[in-house]
Amino acid sequence: MEKSNNESPKEKDTPKKDTPEQNTPEQNTPEKDTPEKEKSGVLEGIEDKVRDFVKDADKEISETIDAGVKRTKSFFRRLLIGLLVLAVLAGAGYMLYANYTYSEGMRAGNLIKISKKGMLFKTYEGQLKLGGIDLSNPTEGLSDTWSFSVTDEAIVKQLEKLQGQKVVLRYREINQSMPWQGDTNYFIVSIDQQKE
Repeated sequence: MEKSNNESPKEKDTPKKDTPEQNTPEQNTPEKDTPEKEKSGVLEGIEDKVRDFVKDADKEISETIDAGVKRTKSFFRRLLIGLLVLAVLAGAGYMLYANYTYSEGMRAGNLIKISKKGMLFKTYEGQLKLGGIDLSNPTEGLSDTWSFSVTDEAIVKQLEKLQGQKVVLRYREINQSMPWQGDTNYFIVSIDQQKE
């Protein structure tokens, strides 16, 4: 027992180290925790930077796409407006061309027909027997007819009164009649009763 009492005071004051594992957590814990905290802090910083980068990139891509969509919509809107304007101008140009007076003149003959006809657009149509030889129908002899259209109601009433009589019709010929104008390109402007 003396040996146990002979222990030095240093040995008595200091606790005995039974195993190195017991002291390891106390001494090594601050050393191990610090690098893990630093690592997790660094990772969190990198994650934050990546997250911010992705948000910025997403925002930039969205803005670029939105700008592209706006430009595309603007282009198609301008294209549509341009096509509509072009169509209106083309339609107006065609109407001017179609209604351009190609020729004017007079025709005399017997008024044989005036009628209102048409499937969708009702127009006034008439026929004038001009006289002369119709080579396509030799059995009729003198039977050349001329078809015309009338747009003025007052002229239609005059023609109805003069049906079967000799008349002189002043007309104008246009390039192309529209369906609502008449079946022919000849439109009566005025009527004179022919004196025999």
